[in-house]
Amino acid sequence: MAKRTLSRAARSPFAAEVCAATSEAAGFAAWLHTDMHDTGTARAYYRLAIDAARKADHALLAAYMIGSLASFEIEGDDAELGIVLLADARRRLGDHPPPTASAWLSSIEALGHAAAQDASNAMAALYEAEQAVQRAERATAPPWPWVFPFDQPKLAGYRALVMVRLGRHQEAVSAFAESLAAAQPAIKQRAVLMTEIATAWRIAGEYDEAFRLAGEALTVGVTHHSERVIQRARRFRRDYAGPITHHVRAFDDRLRATLV
Repeated sequence: MAKRTLSRAARSPFAAEVCAATSEAAGFAAWLHTDMHDTGTARAYYRLAIDAARKADHALLAAYMIGSLASFEIEGDDAELGIVLLADARRRLGDHPPPTASAWLSSIEALGHAAAQDASNAMAALYEAEQAVQRAERATAPPWPWVFPFDQPKLAGYRALVMVRLGRHQEAVSAFAESLAAAQPAIKQRAVLMTEIATAWRIAGEYDEAFRLAGEALTVGVTHHSERVIQRARRFRRDYAGPITHHVRAFDDRLRATLV
C-alpha cells in the first residue's frame, strides 16, 4: 500500500514525506520477515527501506535503516558485512551525529566485532556507546526515527550479547540481569535473549540451567509461531558439544517436534 501511494505521489510536493513513510513501512516488513526467518525477503525489504530513505533525503532515517540491515547481517553470521554497513551509516550521519544514533550504532558495532572474535575493537565500541549514552541522557528527546531513548539498560543488553560472543559468561549474566531488571522486552525478544543467557550458562558448564532456559525460549517460539526464535534454539543446540543428559534429550525431542 505504501509503495502504491508513493507511485501516485512521486511527482507531488509530498513525495519526500511519502518516501519516509514507505521506508518505515519497509523496515517494519523486513522485521516481520526476519521473525519468520525469511531472510531473502527481509533483505529485499531492508534494501527498499534504505532506498526510500535516500529518496526522502533524510540522512538520519537512511542511517537507521542501514544500521538495521547491519544488525540483521551480524545476526545472520556475516559480521564483516555488518561492520562495513555500519561505517556507511556513520558517514551518512556526518561529523556531529545525535548521541542516540551514535550509541545505537556503536553498540551494534561492538556486537559485530565480538562475533568476529575481535575483543579489543568490541570493547572500544562499547566504550564509545557508553560515552554516547551519557550524552543522550542530557538530551531532551531521541531524534526520529528513534521512538525511545537508548539508555543504560539497553546498552547493558548489548553488553551482555557481546560478552556471550566473547565467551565471558560471568560478565554476560551480570549484564543480562542489569538489562532485564530495568526493562521487560516483548515476549519474542525476551525469548531471543533467553537463548543468549542459555549460551552464557552453557559456556559456564551449567548445562541443565542452559537447556532449561533454551527450552523456555523454544516454547515461546512455537507458541507464537516465531521461526526466528526456533532457529535460535536450533543454533544453540548445534553449538553444544557437552554430555547428553536427560535435559538435552528432552530438548532434542521438543526440537524435532517442530519439524513435523
